[in-house]
Amino acid sequence: MRNKLKLASLAIVFSVGYSYMNQAMAQTQGWGEGAKLEDTEIVVEKNRVIELPQAARNFEKFRIPPPETGDRNVRYRFVDYRLPSQDINLQLKVLTIKQDELTKLYGNYLKAGLGNYGSLYLKGYFHNKRSDVADFGAVVSQISSARGPVDKSNSAVSNSSISAHGERYLKGATFGGSLAYGRDKYNFYGYAPSLEQEIEKDSIKQVFNRISAEAFLHNQTSGSPFLYKTDIRFNYLNDRYDMSEANFAVGFKSDYAIDDVSAFKVDADVSLISQNDSSSVSRNFVKIHPAYQRQLNALRLTFGATVAYTSDEVNDARKLNVYPDIRLGVEPIKDNLLIYAGLGGDLERVSLYNLTRENPWLSPNVQVADVNKGLEIYGGFQANIANYVHLTGRVAYQNFRNLYFYNNAADDSTKFDLIYDDGLTNILNFYAEASFNYSDEIRLGLKADYNSYDLATLEQPFHRPELMASVFGTYNFYDKILFNSELYYIGSSFGRITRPDGSTVLRETDTIVDLNLKADYKFTNNFTIFVMANNILGKKYERFVNYPSKSINLLGGVTYSF
Repeated sequence: MRNKLKLASLAIVFSVGYSYMNQAMAQTQGWGEGAKLEDTEIVVEKNRVIELPQAARNFEKFRIPPPETGDRNVRYRFVDYRLPSQDINLQLKVLTIKQDELTKLYGNYLKAGLGNYGSLYLKGYFHNKRSDVADFGAVVSQISSARGPVDKSNSAVSNSSISAHGERYLKGATFGGSLAYGRDKYNFYGYAPSLEQEIEKDSIKQVFNRISAEAFLHNQTSGSPFLYKTDIRFNYLNDRYDMSEANFAVGFKSDYAIDDVSAFKVDADVSLISQNDSSSVSRNFVKIHPAYQRQLNALRLTFGATVAYTSDEVNDARKLNVYPDIRLGVEPIKDNLLIYAGLGGDLERVSLYNLTRENPWLSPNVQVADVNKGLEIYGGFQANIANYVHLTGRVAYQNFRNLYFYNNAADDSTKFDLIYDDGLTNILNFYAEASFNYSDEIRLGLKADYNSYDLATLEQPFHRPELMASVFGTYNFYDKILFNSELYYIGSSFGRITRPDGSTVLRETDTIVDLNLKADYKFTNNFTIFVMANNILGKKYERFVNYPSKSINLLGGVTYSF
């Protein structure tokens, strides 16, 4: 503290001195070279005591009183902020998932193959691609064998055809048509080969020329309560023996939905056939079938009738026929099980155009008649199991008039006549079918058709086997290899042969067991090779008396798709 007081005293003295000197300098003319400082005596007295008051000392800390607490009421204010309306055309870019590209379709393919027996296989299929406007295409086919099971080229066969088809889609309707030509060449090789007598090839030839045309109109996809389909058909056939047949036909089918559970249907067919052989025959056919259908929960009812007329005179054929159509169905499991029973009948149109496809060795001047199914009592079921297994079963008792049979002609056993049972032919029929489908990879199936014949005058149901069955299967291996197999069973049948001396003998045909295999290997989407093996068991069985079939037949080739 004392040091601080000394320093304060010295500061005061220097301050007074500095002030006095400033006043003296102000009286002179300034500091110059001629100026002189006069002698002066300065007396400093040290007899004044400087006393400072005693400082107040406060050792308490500075305190700030806390604010008084009170009720805090927080108020919230909500304000809706809205953007002003603006007429601005915003260019938005919508992000979308890229659509899968459609699988490329190969609407055309060419197929060619060669095999034993001098077999040639050619087929061309041409079709337009995806279109919602029209559908059209053409097919060309040639399947032939230069040699056969009897006398080499004397049992050759050739089937050729070319066809075109198309349809046009309109709003609420579809119309279209088809045109086809076919040429089928066969030989009557059902003779006993002889070393002493040579068969002249031209004398055993048979050639069929077929022309077919069709035009149709329907609205099946229109969604209308009234659905219809009408068509006009024309078939023409001729052969090497001056036989010809022309068939002009008109068909009509309709279905009118009265409501969700009932409908009325009307079907009609008209066929006019002109057959020219050793004589000219006109065969007219008219059939009308109205029916009423109704569904009551799980119950399905059908009531109707069939009225049919034929101008045939074979075997005193009945001209005008009326058949009932009554059917009762029960569906205890919707879409999976249907059980049905019914009573009906029908008149079935028969033509040489179809008969010569079933048996190409018919004799000239055969008498053709429509099949009259006078009465049929039937029952059956349809079932689906787990969407993979489909079952069908049916049993029926039928009686027929003018049901045709094939038998060897009396004057030439290499040809066949059409013969009829004089009276009623009663048949007990059992039919069963089962199929298994799994993801288009594996498909298995079984079909069996058994007929027990009760004949009026014929001793045997000539060339009509009692049992026909087949087992088939396909396997698709990664869309790369496709296997197909078919196993057929056809029971034996009978034919009566007339010997040169006039006597007859009953001949039984073979029981047929035929195994066929086919495999396709896809190299690329365009190229596929195929191999077919028919009648692998190698038996030259007879389906018709005196007509053995080929032994094992191998065929291989390539398919090009584009």
